[in-house]
Amino acid sequence: PLVTQCVNMEQRDPGWKLFGKVPPREGPVKDPKRIQKFVFLWFFSDPFLFFCHQEYETKSGRAGPGNPTSPRQSVRKNLDFEPLSTTALILEDRPANLPAKPAEEAQKHRQQYEEMVAQAKKRELKDAQKKKKQLEDRCKLEDSIGSAAQTWNQEILPNWSTMCTSRRVRDLWWQGIPPSVRGKVWSLAVGNDLNITHELYSICLARAKEKWKTTPAPSSETETEDAGSSDRESSLELIKLDISRTFPQLCIFQQGGPYHDVLHSILGAYTCYRPDVGYVQGMSFIAAVLILNLDTADAFIAFANLLNKPCQMAFFRVDHSLMLTYFAAFEVFFEENLPKLFAHFKKNNLTPDIYLIDWIFTLYSKSLPLDLACRVWDVFCRDGEEFLFRTALGLLRLYQDVLTCMDFIHMAQFLTRLPDLIPAEQLFQHIAAVHMTSRNRKWGQVQSASYYS
Repeated sequence: PLVTQCVNMEQRDPGWKLFGKVPPREGPVKDPKRIQKFVFLWFFSDPFLFFCHQEYETKSGRAGPGNPTSPRQSVRKNLDFEPLSTTALILEDRPANLPAKPAEEAQKHRQQYEEMVAQAKKRELKDAQKKKKQLEDRCKLEDSIGSAAQTWNQEILPNWSTMCTSRRVRDLWWQGIPPSVRGKVWSLAVGNDLNITHELYSICLARAKEKWKTTPAPSSETETEDAGSSDRESSLELIKLDISRTFPQLCIFQQGGPYHDVLHSILGAYTCYRPDVGYVQGMSFIAAVLILNLDTADAFIAFANLLNKPCQMAFFRVDHSLMLTYFAAFEVFFEENLPKLFAHFKKNNLTPDIYLIDWIFTLYSKSLPLDLACRVWDVFCRDGEEFLFRTALGLLRLYQDVLTCMDFIHMAQFLTRLPDLIPAEQLFQHIAAVHMTSRNRKWGQVQSASYYS
């Protein structure tokens, strides 16, 4: 067992912090190179092996009151690390009132001490190099996002109609749209074929509010009836039940959150705009992503136009025959790109509907980390429904080694609850490696052939 005792060597300096910076305290300025703290580690097998940690509050060249620096300059300066926690580690002999160590034992302890110091320095240097790499990557990412945002704002968006299909813009699109212009690009890419105006949104919202006033509180029985009701406007009350499950980790769409009423309004207005479709589970995630990137009325316009796409309409109207054509087309490209995994799925009777429905219903916003889902949305707005299924194949390709070792239950569980941390660049590399041609036929041709077969 190890007993740690902390001894304060200076009564005027009450606080200490092991292997970290001591918060600034009021009082006279201290010598920056003075040893501040001692930490004693006491081993029962051989007491009084002492460790001392020397801390420096300032280093030459650091910013001070007379030498202010910008946050970015500060980040770049701090890219240089040096391990400090072991620089003043020393070994002490036993106190005078105890018998002295035999020379052989003292040599053994010194060797152990030196090994501990070497391991500590090696570990700390490795951590410092990792932090330095993270800071460098973060700075590079910030620079690239800033540069890309400037390009989109000054060159692409003002000339959208002529530049949106150029090779350069498509390449920038693949790399991810900067968050500051993402909503504008999505709106332009999705379009407004339905010719929805802000005034129409206000009318639909007013109608939804009237419905809410006259609709009784939901119960389990009414929920079952509403799911199959021909009058889908009666599903207005179901929206309240589903909003609480929308991005719960963000805590902004739940009751009392800043976007709760906005999400409620958009979903309610849509059920009145399309009573034949009504509200279907999964819509709340799509609307929520749009709300995070667009103003309310523009989010509603994009939402209604997105759901009007053939693939989304087939799924949200639960058109089983049409959904089967999408699954059949997907399996054609699945077998073409990942024959070994495809055979494993067939052997275990794992059909695409088990995992694809949730991915397509929410456009991956529920299944993937939000920032990664937005990157998928970026290219989806560019390439259309084909990219949703290409992303599915990219995910299967990314995890094919894991999936081929699983049985039906574990594969279904894995695909319906993907890992929380998915490397974005690796996923997009696998998506890029997926070929969406089969026997010289593209996605649309294969899907149409499945429809008529």
